[in-house]
Amino acid sequence: MAPTTGTPSLKVLICGGGIAGEALAFWLARGGHRVTVVERFPALRATGAQVDLRGQGVEAVDRMGLLPAVREHLVDEPGVAFVDARGRTRATIMANTSGRGRQSLTSEYEIMRGDLVRILHEATRGDVEHVYGTSVERFEQDEHEVLAHFADGSSRAFDLLVGADGQGSRIRRAILPDGAPKPYRQLGIHTAYWFVPRIASDGAVRDTYIAPGGRQIMRRSHHPEQTQVYFFLRESSTEASAVHREPVERQKEFWAGRFRDAGWQTDRFLAGMETTESFYSQEVLQVRTDTWSKGRVVLVGDAAHCASPYSGMGVSGALVGAHVLAGQINRNPHDLPAALANYDRRLRPFADQIQAAVNPRLLRLGLPTTQRAVNALQVVAGVASALHIPDLIARTAKEDRGGTWALPEDPAPLSE
Repeated sequence: MAPTTGTPSLKVLICGGGIAGEALAFWLARGGHRVTVVERFPALRATGAQVDLRGQGVEAVDRMGLLPAVREHLVDEPGVAFVDARGRTRATIMANTSGRGRQSLTSEYEIMRGDLVRILHEATRGDVEHVYGTSVERFEQDEHEVLAHFADGSSRAFDLLVGADGQGSRIRRAILPDGAPKPYRQLGIHTAYWFVPRIASDGAVRDTYIAPGGRQIMRRSHHPEQTQVYFFLRESSTEASAVHREPVERQKEFWAGRFRDAGWQTDRFLAGMETTESFYSQEVLQVRTDTWSKGRVVLVGDAAHCASPYSGMGVSGALVGAHVLAGQINRNPHDLPAALANYDRRLRPFADQIQAAVNPRLLRLGLPTTQRAVNALQVVAGVASALHIPDLIARTAKEDRGGTWALPEDPAPLSE
């Protein structure tokens, strides 16, 4: 797409072909820029667990004209049930589909990460260059350009390099000042997920089981033949933080050792973990840094401000961040320092808000260590469910998790 007459067309390299990267590419291409997305995986990484859209994230997708496509791929998850060790439902909280208030534990817009990535990719692939199977190993920059050196030995020059490479961003590590604080806020929680074969008793409502020892299991069934399994563990040990960087077999041993006696359907899930090809393990973290850009290099999405899965705003934050960054670049292509400074100024209040909504003390209450505390939590949840308190709170809330922060004007017209 040709840029508006007199507007510079920038060469932009986006490192990471996930949700933030593809959303940013969408708006930059419509601003007339020449965009390249580089992804280290050998093909489109249209995999991953179930994600949701909330608040400003729904609006960001709607502004892209992609909400109808998202609706076509929504996962049917009408609510969340809390079950005991015998599988009996102790409390149920349904999704808020009233169109008012805020989303509940499950969103009205639940979708598999892979489906959302494919939707974004289909909207960009005709206007954006995608390069798979390599990554940026290092880069150099001056006041005129960024020279990116790729893992395949090639090098190319760009006007702007964007790190959309997630929670463990290598681009972020390269631009942080010497002596800067570590960008991670540890919550003392770890998670793993994988897919197992679906059985007849796996319903659409999400099952959540809490076991003593700071353990939680979620079962979600998104496909006629597949069920998602999520393990959550409350632990602050060095071993737990380090295991996610070890070989997958060692990671599986760790999770099996921590959960083998947890009860409910644990044996089934651990058996499925042994043969699954979809296993993923990570520490639940927040990314907090004062440095979102340096010269002609900038961060977006989880690389800049990961709020953690417990925020419910990770994907929405990535979509909103891409919207704001693209808007500033498209309006100030002749002055990138101003564009990147404005991006920080406009987005940081939103990022701070969705991160502050994650309360470690409340998270620990949801991952109790004793059976007595588990029993008490089930009683409280059962009473609240019977009185429809969660439903009432969701419907009467004046704002969703992103607060009253307003999504800025569109980065570019969709009709161009």
